[in-house]
Amino acid sequence: MRFYGALILLMTLSAASGLRCYTCTATDPKSCTDTKSCPVIFNRCFSLRIDGFDMVTKGCQTSLACGGAMACCEGNLCNNAIPTGPSVVLLLVSSAIISLFL
Repeated sequence: MRFYGALILLMTLSAASGLRCYTCTATDPKSCTDTKSCPVIFNRCFSLRIDGFDMVTKGCQTSLACGGAMACCEGNLCNNAIPTGPSVVLLLVSSAIISLFL
């Protein structure tokens, strides 16, 4: 009986500490408000812009499948916005400046 109690506790803790991502397929990235608890095999959230159709898709992904046009990130609900070129450059420059002075 103790084994079943421990198993239920572990299952509850693993489900409670799982990754959460925004999930949707929409024309406006900011309209994605649905969230989902990702299965254990997924360790990243992703955003994928489909330019020809002016659509964005968001959801859960593995780190192995990330790359190309798919923007992946770590952490709960980190895929709330799609990083653009200038914002990524600004982030890298600010990180470099902070690294130099700290």
